[in-house]
Amino acid sequence: MDKQPILSTSECYGATSSGYAPAAGAMPAMYAPPTSEIQGPSAPPASMFDSVPGYEGTVAGGGGGFLPPPMPSFPVPQPEPGPSQPHWNIPSISEDTAREAFVLFASNKCCYSSGPAKDGVITGMEAFNTYRYRLETFTESRSTEWSQEPYRGQSVDAFSQPPPGPWDIPAKTPGFFQDGKQSIRVPYTSSVKTCHVCLGMGKRPCSECAGAGNKVCWVCNGSGYRLSDDRCSHCNGRGRENCSHCHGQGSKQCSTCHGKQQLLTYINLTVKWTNNQDSYVVEQQSGLQVDNLSKVSGKELFRDSQYLVYPVMGFPDPSVVRAAERLVNEHQGKYSRTSRILQQRQTIELIPITKVTYSWKGNSHIYFVYGNEFKVSADNYPATCCCTIM
Repeated sequence: MDKQPILSTSECYGATSSGYAPAAGAMPAMYAPPTSEIQGPSAPPASMFDSVPGYEGTVAGGGGGFLPPPMPSFPVPQPEPGPSQPHWNIPSISEDTAREAFVLFASNKCCYSSGPAKDGVITGMEAFNTYRYRLETFTESRSTEWSQEPYRGQSVDAFSQPPPGPWDIPAKTPGFFQDGKQSIRVPYTSSVKTCHVCLGMGKRPCSECAGAGNKVCWVCNGSGYRLSDDRCSHCNGRGRENCSHCHGQGSKQCSTCHGKQQLLTYINLTVKWTNNQDSYVVEQQSGLQVDNLSKVSGKELFRDSQYLVYPVMGFPDPSVVRAAERLVNEHQGKYSRTSRILQQRQTIELIPITKVTYSWKGNSHIYFVYGNEFKVSADNYPATCCCTIM
């Protein structure tokens, strides 16, 4: 067989990026496969999870959706009319209270002079009926999904007996009308599987060096030489340096199984408690923006809490009665489909609003005092200045 001609280093690898060829007899730069992103499976294969009776629709990474609660095995208590309602009256504030609230309001504004608040003459005060109806429906919802974690000797109980249904597993309910969440491993669903990401090796090729363990030397750009025939001292003429990402090993510990090679798979139950709220505020003709009322509390006139509430009846403002009937029907129809209603509560607050008219320097102005906190709104305060902080 004819011998193939031996090519020189420059013929094999070409000239360096600096234009100099390596000296005769020098070690050629070693090249590894180009770096590429190591792609792994984005999700576990469906065959990795067992078929568990009662949980057939459970999937990994997205849950099986909220599970509707089973039909109650005992009669559901019927809502009853709320407690007797007191006389609905409108509390009024004194002129001194209105002035004190106005002075405090102005003192908290760096650009407001205190003159109008202290020296303005109150010429009129008018109270308005403003009611807020609020309905709260406290619900419990449940969802399941297949989960996994590195196997470190945890208990394995799959198929030892049938698992309980998702709504039969006890959970610790927080106080009524308090949001909460709890994760529970479903009994008798845990089993051990080979890690699908590293195929049971416990490690994966390094994505920074494509498993080579080394990368192109940044000093000589892979040539092995500097600007002359001098061998690169950083890589000793190799043209490549050890990968700092994997410390030259070419592989890293599998981030899914943490090097354990196996995974514990199980069904995870998520129990979520949510206080769903809706409010209705009666339109009032005072001129105060309704958005301001969300920041204050009112005088509670009515409170009713039971498993299912009965819409308010006999309230003097018919719009509140209509709003209560609408919201109660909406909540009981909406939340019973995907969750279990544990308790409902309805309240009516009277939010006091006082429109104050006052005179200052011969001109008439207005401001509003509202809520139990005596908040003040004065959009056109007559004595402001522009402050600039240097």
